[in-house]
Amino acid sequence: MKKTRKYVSIMAAATISGMLSIGIPAVAQASDGSEAAVTSSRSFTPGSKVRADLLTESTATTVEKDSSWGGIESLNVPATKSQAEKDAETRAQQAQEQAQTAASRRQSAQQVSRSSARASTPNTVTDVPVSGTGADVVNYALQFQGIPYVFGGTDPATGFDCSGFTQYVFAHFGIGLPRIAAAQGSAGVPVTDPAPGDLMVALDGSHVGIYVGGGRMIHAPSPGQSVKVQAVYQTFNYRRLV
Repeated sequence: MKKTRKYVSIMAAATISGMLSIGIPAVAQASDGSEAAVTSSRSFTPGSKVRADLLTESTATTVEKDSSWGGIESLNVPATKSQAEKDAETRAQQAQEQAQTAASRRQSAQQVSRSSARASTPNTVTDVPVSGTGADVVNYALQFQGIPYVFGGTDPATGFDCSGFTQYVFAHFGIGLPRIAAAQGSAGVPVTDPAPGDLMVALDGSHVGIYVGGGRMIHAPSPGQSVKVQAVYQTFNYRRLV
């Protein structure tokens, strides 16, 4: 019985000693005879983990919440016109140009007509019916104030001289006057009590005007001046035409 227990104890001790020899790290013998325990440990990252991380990094995408990706609404795309629209615009422009040309031609024709009518006015007093009063003659003449004096002028568009002014005004009422101031002195009926609208002729026939009334006259005075109303400044003969 004692032998059996001793045998069991020896076997148990051997088993324990074997187990301890497996778990105890290797012991190196120092050169000086001293014992030192040396341990070695290394850590390796599993290869599958590395590949997983690389895959994660290559596929990861971060989008900020306030990022603006734009859209078709923000594109500034120039509008284009079809050929039909371009043709319509071209026709409309051509029609407008033709209308303007026609209007210009009508205006030119009217001006030529008026100029021809004035040119055809006879240079002597005629017996055509007179429309308008002396006051009408004055009112019509007053609108030409400011027209510059131009020697030989017979048109408000370019200017008047004294006889061109009176000829133009009376022609409006159907009365033709000679072109020269001295020749106009024989037109109408001489009067000694002047009234508005009477033709005024200088005694030497060098100047003419139209009596306005109240001792004033309207005329084209001289170069450098313009048609104006002023006080009668010298003696005139008066000829009544209306």
